[in-house]
Amino acid sequence: MTTTHKIASIPGDGIGIEVIEQTVRVLRTIEGLFQSFKLDINTLDWSSKKFLETGTYIPDDGWDVLEGSDAILFGAVGSPDVPDEISLWGLILPLRKKLNQYINLRPIRILPGLSAPLKNCAEKDLDWMIVRENSEGEYAGQGGTTHDDTPYTVANEVAVFTRVGIERTMRFAFDVARGRPRKKLTMVTKSNAQRYGLVLWDKVFYDVAKEYPDVEIDKMLVDLTVALAGSIGVAASSSLDPTRKNPSLFEPIHGSAPDIAGLGVANPIGTFWSAAEMLRWLGEGAAADLLMGAVETVTAAGLKTKDLGGSSSLAQVTDAVISELRTSYSKVSPMS
Repeated sequence: MTTTHKIASIPGDGIGIEVIEQTVRVLRTIEGLFQSFKLDINTLDWSSKKFLETGTYIPDDGWDVLEGSDAILFGAVGSPDVPDEISLWGLILPLRKKLNQYINLRPIRILPGLSAPLKNCAEKDLDWMIVRENSEGEYAGQGGTTHDDTPYTVANEVAVFTRVGIERTMRFAFDVARGRPRKKLTMVTKSNAQRYGLVLWDKVFYDVAKEYPDVEIDKMLVDLTVALAGSIGVAASSSLDPTRKNPSLFEPIHGSAPDIAGLGVANPIGTFWSAAEMLRWLGEGAAADLLMGAVETVTAAGLKTKDLGGSSSLAQVTDAVISELRTSYSKVSPMS
């Protein structure tokens, strides 16, 4: 029996368009290899260019279109001719809020063959899963401005934290930690300076921890970054609705990078990794493993884009991953 997964693809702006195009090539290859599932990919032109033409990022029927989707594959949003706060609050944040994507999940590890600040540690020693609340805090959109366009302008930004929002995020994080080999969860905080909201985070952390005696815990002040993995171009991200009542969203975190858009030099690895996380979320674990294995083989062989110190183009890296997918599948397929 063949399963069909409905994917809404939103390439967006800049290099998002390029990396999504190449990622769809990769996904079509995987689909052809496995034949146990199909990907019904619906490409949506929700971009800054469309915003400038119509005055909106999400059209009137947009939510109806997404309602029937199983997942969203997202490229990037951001354009020099649209203020960042408009593109962010016009597209990505409404998606998170409307679709209840309250968990942001970011896997961090050093891929084979990549140089990183912690390159001398064993690759297995840097294998983190960062869980972040995705809809409250600074993303709540509370605050305001008074005395506009005067020397006395005052703007305030209110970070909103609710126990419900914190606790559901904590439980998700503890469940992730419980399912990993090390069974350890670190609370990354700034409660020394943010003495109300993040103090509440700390309190809920220790309260929920009592229900997970098998998970080791500790706490540290926030000062860590995806740069530890070697480049922002390889970082993947998932915005999840753990209830699965709405489609979850999968995207690289590198942004639209308009300065290199159209040059064919963008790094597709973060998008490939995000697509692998999407496949895993959809229940296609074997396909996700095959994709990440192909990515790691390619990076280990030294085939890298400029941001990683290499000289390969976006298309060349994609071609190499596709070739490795076919080679790897032929080795493990029962038909081989």
